[in-house]
Amino acid sequence: MAATIEIFLQGLALGGGLIIAIGSQNAFVLRQGLKHDRHFIIASVCFLSDAFLILVGGLGVGTIIASTPWFGNVAAIGGAIFLGIYGGLAFRRALHKETLSVKDDSTNSITVKSAIFTALGFSLLNPHAFLDTVVLLGGISGQHDWPDRSWFIGGAITASFLWFYALAYGAEKLAPLFNKPLTWRVLDGIIAVIMWWIAYMLVMGRFF
Repeated sequence: MAATIEIFLQGLALGGGLIIAIGSQNAFVLRQGLKHDRHFIIASVCFLSDAFLILVGGLGVGTIIASTPWFGNVAAIGGAIFLGIYGGLAFRRALHKETLSVKDDSTNSITVKSAIFTALGFSLLNPHAFLDTVVLLGGISGQHDWPDRSWFIGGAITASFLWFYALAYGAEKLAPLFNKPLTWRVLDGIIAVIMWWIAYMLVMGRFF
């Protein structure tokens, strides 16, 4: 049981580290949460889109990797390199002042249709979303056999759920924090450590 919890937490940490980054999707969710404007719909669309991509990666790319040993080795090395670079970029951001702008001069409410399609655009029309969820998360999930892989996927999906709904419904309390460079520097520092730790565990678990 302890092993499955560890795998779930690994998925939770990696999923959270990839999602919690300064970007247009997070800014949109936070901004609409501040305005209390279709924030539930937007958070739900972002979460469901993310969960779909994670499942596609885990069940698709993950299955291919799990059934092809040499491809699994390549994916482990590639994933570790990517995570190392990703962690380095997060660490570099942690050394510089950067904020997530949530200011919006518009006070008009958006329609449900507009909210859905805008959220889908931010979620699915971003190449990084496919790289992070389908390729990277799918590749790392493929290092685990069933049912352990389901725990890893569940952890990543849980991270997405917690993050988007926290942004949408905690916007008023979170916005002052996210407008402070120190908050993002601390978050990026934590993300860097998580990415490097998972890269290390990925290589050690595959080759040692």
